[in-house]
Amino acid sequence: MRRWPLVPTLVVAVAVSTMIGLGLWQLLWRAPQKDALVASYAAAQGLSPIAFPTAPAPEPLPLFRRATGLCTEVTGWRQVAGENRRGAIGYAFLADCRTGAEGPGITVDAGWAANPQIKPDWRGGPVSGVISPDRVRRVRLVSESGLGGLEPSAAPSPAMIRNSHRSYAFQWFAFALIAAVIYGLALRARRDKEANR
Repeated sequence: MRRWPLVPTLVVAVAVSTMIGLGLWQLLWRAPQKDALVASYAAAQGLSPIAFPTAPAPEPLPLFRRATGLCTEVTGWRQVAGENRRGAIGYAFLADCRTGAEGPGITVDAGWAANPQIKPDWRGGPVSGVISPDRVRRVRLVSESGLGGLEPSAAPSPAMIRNSHRSYAFQWFAFALIAAVIYGLALRARRDKEANR
């Protein structure tokens, strides 16, 4: 009886076990955790409004909750891809604001336009809206009404948070299966080669 090569077999066994473990972790822990987080975001939509956090954002982030804030001065504008309430694709105009207090300030989604070159005529003021994720400041306040001549942006919703962890789990399982099959084929080719000597 021919012996299996010890070191390659151990390496493949460890790799396959690790991939299966990562798949189980995604499936049994990360996916339910993300489901619970999205459910908490959905529940936040029905809560009473809060003051927009101008200090470093607390954990967990108060996403999709109604909030009010005060922009005392617009310090800069940036545009990101966005939609209006009719689902038209264009640009959301984000105003970085001072709040009159120490801290990072506030970012306000002032509204939407099809043309990224327009200059919103808004210098600040009170804002009511919904807290949404932001790549630069972690959270921003999406105004419920268009500001400075802009149309209102689409209201943020927990539906924008995707739970991809189950697909990640199946990817890890597929990688483990592929690695095992490839190693099995390599062992068979090695045995056939030795048998033909």
